[in-house]
Amino acid sequence: MTRPLAPPAPSSFDSTVSAASVTSIASGASTASGATTGSTATDPAAARGPGPLRIALACAAVLAVALGVGRFAFTPLLPLMLAQGALDIRHGGWLASVNYAGYFVGALSCAAIRIDETRMVRGGLLATIALTAAMGLLPGFAFWLPVRFLAGVVSAWTFVFAAQWGMRRLAEQNALQWGGVIFTGAGFGIVVTGLIGATLAGRRAEPGWLGFALLAVLLAAPIWRMFAPRAGERARAGKMRRSASSGRPGLHAAARRDARRLVLLYGAPGFGYIITATFLPVIARGALPIGSPWPDRFWPMFGAAQMLGAVFGSRLPARWDNRLLLALCYALQALAIVLGIVWPSAAGFALGSALLGLPFTAITLFAMREARRLHGDDAAGLMGYATACYGLGQIAGPLVAAPVVARAGSFTPALWIAVAVLLAGAAGFAAWGLAARGRAVERGGQGA
Repeated sequence: MTRPLAPPAPSSFDSTVSAASVTSIASGASTASGATTGSTATDPAAARGPGPLRIALACAAVLAVALGVGRFAFTPLLPLMLAQGALDIRHGGWLASVNYAGYFVGALSCAAIRIDETRMVRGGLLATIALTAAMGLLPGFAFWLPVRFLAGVVSAWTFVFAAQWGMRRLAEQNALQWGGVIFTGAGFGIVVTGLIGATLAGRRAEPGWLGFALLAVLLAAPIWRMFAPRAGERARAGKMRRSASSGRPGLHAAARRDARRLVLLYGAPGFGYIITATFLPVIARGALPIGSPWPDRFWPMFGAAQMLGAVFGSRLPARWDNRLLLALCYALQALAIVLGIVWPSAAGFALGSALLGLPFTAITLFAMREARRLHGDDAAGLMGYATACYGLGQIAGPLVAAPVVARAGSFTPALWIAVAVLLAGAAGFAAWGLAARGRAVERGGQGA
């Protein structure tokens, strides 16, 4: 189980989310949700514009389209595609991985794009609608591969620029506390597409893809005018990106070492969660009795939990140790996967789906905070590398899982690999955080 960076994040988020660009906006505008944001707080344009709730909800709708539909609609439709013989598990793994590869490319390319956010968001919404419809109209795997790759690229661009726009507009109004609402969008999209997918059981996948394209239209239409370009939008966005992408001279060796740790450890959940996220309905359908209505409900449960996690994570005090929080999140996701292995029942999968989704966006949030602790206002570059590592994990996950499943005839070995990777990441963050706390106590004792 997507933001995407950010958010969202998953998310997604997912991220997997390009947290780099969200960090650049948040760090350039304000250091805390309640802090004064400088001259932008009195921007007359901001005063005349929509309120913070409308801004946050508009961005959430964009994330629902870009991530909930553009990236993750594949999950509830995969069982239909398998049942109708359109592809097998191996080809399903390739379609998932090529989409994550597109997201990886899109996230890394965002820093080089100099088009203002609103135009990117509008273009991304239109492209997501077209690419989703193309999956229902084009005839086979050879056509689907490039479509899913492009959908990944577009979802990254749309997520990043919508999050940038939303965080900047909220900062202008001293309302960054509404940022958590933005990152509920991916979870909302997952819930809706999952519930619709559940009604399509026994049917062909093509109407599902076309229906999801229509859903994207219905989500995009009410917010279209919110993303009309404003005077000076491109200049402000370019100035913010240049400020965030500037180097940080004199960074000492310890900070560089810690930055490398963050990048490496942040890749673990990308690999760990994605195997379950990609194949959850397939796994559940194979474990539960034939005809059970539950398999199609677990994916929406994941999305609902992700929404709760986005709001809850943004409310935790910033003074808490991000490394220990990340260790806890990784451990929760590992436990979620274990539940599906050792308790393959409706209750086990339901609880596992919730535990997998709950920390999904919080992982990105805590990693963003840790990057700011290490690099301050220049954290965007660090989170860019971390997001890339997360993306590589997402690409590798389905590619590793598909052949393992084909040889073993079961998802269990692949899921245990995911658990091991998550626990290794949790141990790494826990050891790092506890060692730092021990050094701080020693310094305090020496000072006394």
